[in-house]
Amino acid sequence: MFKYILKRIGYSILVLIGVSLIIYFLTRLMPIDFVEKKISNITTNGTEVAAEMVEAMYESYGLSADASFGEIMKGYLNWLWDLAHFDLGKSFINGDDVAQKIFNHMGTSFAIALIATVFEFMIAIPLGITAATHQYSIRDYVVTILVMIGISLPSFFFGNVLRNLFANQLGWFPPSGMRDATKDLDFFGQLLDYAKHLFIPVLTVVILSIGARMRMTRTNMLEVMNSDYIRTARAKGLKEKVVINKHAFRNTMIPLVTSMAGLLPSLFSGAIITEQVFDLPGIGNVALKAMQEGDIPFIMGYNMFLALLSVLGILMADLMYGIVDPRVKLE
Repeated sequence: MFKYILKRIGYSILVLIGVSLIIYFLTRLMPIDFVEKKISNITTNGTEVAAEMVEAMYESYGLSADASFGEIMKGYLNWLWDLAHFDLGKSFINGDDVAQKIFNHMGTSFAIALIATVFEFMIAIPLGITAATHQYSIRDYVVTILVMIGISLPSFFFGNVLRNLFANQLGWFPPSGMRDATKDLDFFGQLLDYAKHLFIPVLTVVILSIGARMRMTRTNMLEVMNSDYIRTARAKGLKEKVVINKHAFRNTMIPLVTSMAGLLPSLFSGAIITEQVFDLPGIGNVALKAMQEGDIPFIMGYNMFLALLSVLGILMADLMYGIVDPRVKLE
């Protein structure tokens, strides 16, 4: 077990180095030029910018267009060295530390994603199981309709529909933002205020995400229910509830564990469109603005952060295989 973990950690380090190389070169090839946008803002006011100043700005940001391949590789190695020391650099936009900026805006996205994921599993898995055990029944058709709704509706459209219904027409919840800055609330009042502001965004994410999870659970459950050992368990006289919950569902969990490999990065990546619709200060919203402004240090640091979480998620999924399936030996 310990040898297996060390082996996977070694592979993960190689993967992260490869990802860092791809991120660095792709970011340098971005069509958005931060220096050009900054110069454009200066010249809009009628101020002229000398060519020497432009070149100095490119040099200071490490974005010189005339840089040779060796200079680019040197810049990559310097960035990789800082990355190994947990230094993600400074943001071009306001000079903030990238790691601190990610940490400051991560909480909102994490809260929304965590709450939505808990409700997603609580709703999607039981519905997927009941649809599989009652195939071609009214339950199955209802679940299928919910799946189609969850998969088909765009998040920006559905989010605006819910906001218009619950906030604008009924007035039950705030239409946007994270909290009401006009009120001086105590601790529990602030929690209630946060809950009111996050209700519609969380509801949007839950409804749009349960469809795929229900479909996966239903498909896997139907495949397991047709297995020989399920028929044997029924022939032995076991109760249907025991057959489903103890024998069938445990084998259904194997594909679910595979899907959970992407769960960890999804908790921190942020729902970009949902955060835009509801004007939430989440990491997804910040990352989109950084991409639009050409904030290269933040883009590279943020993507490496997600790559690290993805590698950790895959490692955790591999370890969980041995828990849900005793046939899997981690050696």
